[in-house]
Amino acid sequence: MAMHNPLSILLRPFTLFYHFIAQLRNTLFDRHLFKTWKSPVPVVSIGNITAGGTGKTPLVDLIVKYYLSIGCKPAIISRGYRRESKGVQLVSDGQRVLLNSREAGDETAMLAWNNPDAIVIVAEKRKDGVKYLAKHFAERLPSVIILDDAFQHRQIDRKLNIAIVNATEPFFNAKMLPEGRMREPLKNLSRADIILLNKVSDQEKAGMIEQELKKTGRPVIKARLSNGDLVCFSGAFTSSDDAPSTNDIKALAFAGISSPESFLESLKKKGVNIMAYRFFRDHEPYSAKKLKAIRREADTKELSLITTEKDYFRMLGHPELIHIITARPCYYLKIETDIFEGKEKLHSMLKAAAGK
Repeated sequence: MAMHNPLSILLRPFTLFYHFIAQLRNTLFDRHLFKTWKSPVPVVSIGNITAGGTGKTPLVDLIVKYYLSIGCKPAIISRGYRRESKGVQLVSDGQRVLLNSREAGDETAMLAWNNPDAIVIVAEKRKDGVKYLAKHFAERLPSVIILDDAFQHRQIDRKLNIAIVNATEPFFNAKMLPEGRMREPLKNLSRADIILLNKVSDQEKAGMIEQELKKTGRPVIKARLSNGDLVCFSGAFTSSDDAPSTNDIKALAFAGISSPESFLESLKKKGVNIMAYRFFRDHEPYSAKKLKAIRREADTKELSLITTEKDYFRMLGHPELIHIITARPCYYLKIETDIFEGKEKLHSMLKAAAGK
């Protein structure tokens, strides 16, 4: 006889209430009782149906770079999750990055630094961010606005609605928040214009999920996360061609992300020898105490330190914190989205959304 998780039973009433509210809100938008606002600049929304862990930020980065490659000037508008600033803030004017991760949020700061030609804005209310953009960049309006993490944000009309599904998450028995990680029921994926099945590693499992996703009537494309460069930001090899090969690196890995296991797997594929690891909650703020403990362990075991690119930018906003660990050789791993099936379809829809 199957055993029930007592915590799951306790959370069930809250899950049912969350489900009801999510569906009611969507129904009000579907019946136009809640209105959507039309942006003066074409909008592409990128979001997911679960709480984090879908690989959204690398996809935003890929799409920004694609638009730049075809001569489109993109702007990114994000909430700036867990930033310390309030209201509408200009992170980058497309020429200079103006805010650090403390003020902009770690993922937003990372996108700004990696795409210096893109305008980047954070705003709790994305509509206010669009209005700020239209007012302050009237003489050089971007070709397209990318709304980051906006599948549930229905107040702004969009030309293209991209939903990401994590192929490694439970799919057929997924549960709503707070019992599970679903923000809204799976059937609502039909609201997307295109669905990206991401983090594909098991082709058989991905094929089963793909068949279910196709029932929405929406095109499905498939992608996986691939390892980019291992970047040294502290140590004797930061600007030297004589840096050690990854096979020679013995490291303590640490991160505050939603899928730490995938980070470890990526490092192993890169050939790094992981001798120890320490993980924290997704977006959990680092403290001097935590980083000193990590540094002491690395000192004792004579290990390098390796983290994610997102964690690096989070610490970069606090120079006093990053100074604690940089007495050791330190690296961060770049992660990229590799669309291996349906790339042409995505490119076609991105061009159409921007009026190309």
